[in-house]
This record gives sequence, C-alpha cells and structure tokens, in this order.
Amino acid sequence: MDLIDTHQHLIYNNQASYGWAKDIPVLNSDFTVEDYHQLTIDYDVIGTLFMECAVDDPDYKKESNYINSLMQKSESGIKGLILSIRPEDNSEFDKWLDESKSLGVVGYRRVLHTEPDELSQQNNFRENISKIGKSGKPFDICVREDQLKIALELSKSCDEMDLILNHCGVPAIASGKMDEWKKDITALSELNHVTCKLSGIMAYCAPGTSSYETIKPYVDHALECFGPDRMVWGSDWPVVNLAKGLPEWLEVTKTILSNLSSDEASKIAHINAKRIYKI
Repeated sequence: MDLIDTHQHLIYNNQASYGWAKDIPVLNSDFTVEDYHQLTIDYDVIGTLFMECAVDDPDYKKESNYINSLMQKSESGIKGLILSIRPEDNSEFDKWLDESKSLGVVGYRRVLHTEPDELSQQNNFRENISKIGKSGKPFDICVREDQLKIALELSKSCDEMDLILNHCGVPAIASGKMDEWKKDITALSELNHVTCKLSGIMAYCAPGTSSYETIKPYVDHALECFGPDRMVWGSDWPVVNLAKGLPEWLEVTKTILSNLSSDEASKIAHINAKRIYKI
C-alpha cells in the first residue's frame, strides 16, 4: 500500500535550536532525510510532507528555508512543507504568510500543547487562522487531550477551511482512561471540515506497551467517528521513537489498513493527503 507521510519531522541541530528535545535522550540528536530513508526502505512510502518541529522561536523561518532547500533535491522525497506560523503575532503574520508562499508550503501549524489555553482563544489568532484558509491552505491543530474542547472552539470559529487534528487528539493511552477523549473526538468529528491524522499515538502508550492491541480501541473510535474519507496518515518520526520506533509503527499501520477495504485504506494512506494538502 502506497503511503504519503503527512507528518515527517527532520532535525538538523546545525540549522536550528530544538529546546524541547534537549532533555529527551532519544530525540536529542540529528534526524535527517537519509536516516528516514534507511528506516523506510522496505516500505512503500511514496512521498513525505515535512512537519515543522517547534523550533525555538527565533529559528522558525530559518528552519523553513533550510528544509525548502532540501526539498529541491528530488531524492529527498519531500512533496511539501507544513510550516510553523504565529497567528498570535499580528506584526509578523501577514508578512510570513506572504513570504512563505515561495517555500513549497502546503499547510501551516502552530503547536498549542505547550502554550497557554488562552492563545488560540484570542480573536486575532482565530482571524489569522481564517486567513490561512483564505490563502487555500489547511491548518494542523496540535493540542493535548485536555485541550480538545479548545480545539473544538477553534474549529467552530474557522469553519470555512480544512483543519487537521494531529495524533488523533493525543489520547492519554497510558492512563487507561478514554471516556472523555471519546466524547471530545466525537464532537470534533461532527465538524465536516476537520480531518483526523492517524499519527503519533504509539508514543502515548505506557513505556514498553506500544502495540496494535494497545492502540486499537483508540484507532477504532477515530475511524468510527471520522471514517476513511476524513483521515490521513503520518509517521511522527522521530517522536515515534518514544515508543518502539518507526518500523514498529509502519507494521502497525499495515495491520490497521489491512482491516479496511482497499478503497478505504487507500484514502487514509495517500488519497486524502493529496486532496487536503493539494500535492
């Protein structure tokens, strides 16, 4: 099954600073295009979308320009960039939205799970997200499970554009509790402009417990709510190393998709990504 990875991180410490990774040994390193290709060589990954890496604030434009330079090499396999943007900053937002058009951008993201809840509730933040939609690009929403109601508010206020919920809404799998997550995912799925990204969830299992069986109840609920027409796939590499790594996630992905019809699996694996990100 051909896969388009809509959530590939690349880390080049000589190009940007990644303060969030410094205290995480398995992530405090370089993770390059070549590394990714070595891990996926036996799988049918036909292209990737680079996902911004929450670099330290001064470096987000530098990161974007550097990854764009890598994308120019066909062997990189990168089909587009989901770039970092600061919707809360009116002094820079419009300028960067315009400048980034030349950088292979297919979407934008502002990491919210490390920010105060109030950030995405500001009127100017939501107005600027809507500008992204008017530019023809989607916005990836990255929140914690306890912020899903805030994601719902944001999604309702930006209802004329494609929004992609990262990592199935970051369920707290290790806690063993899923009732509240299920309610919030159901509510978000009732908004037809919201897509769910099947990515990252292995990392939310308790240490040493990541497996298909562990995540199956969460995947099943996401599938039941969003359906194959409104799901895309992503690796979340190298953050997936917080579980057992990318090869394990690729094998689990094969199992998930094998339980669907060929048409349904293809939508999640690559068709929806081409439509939503216009690649």
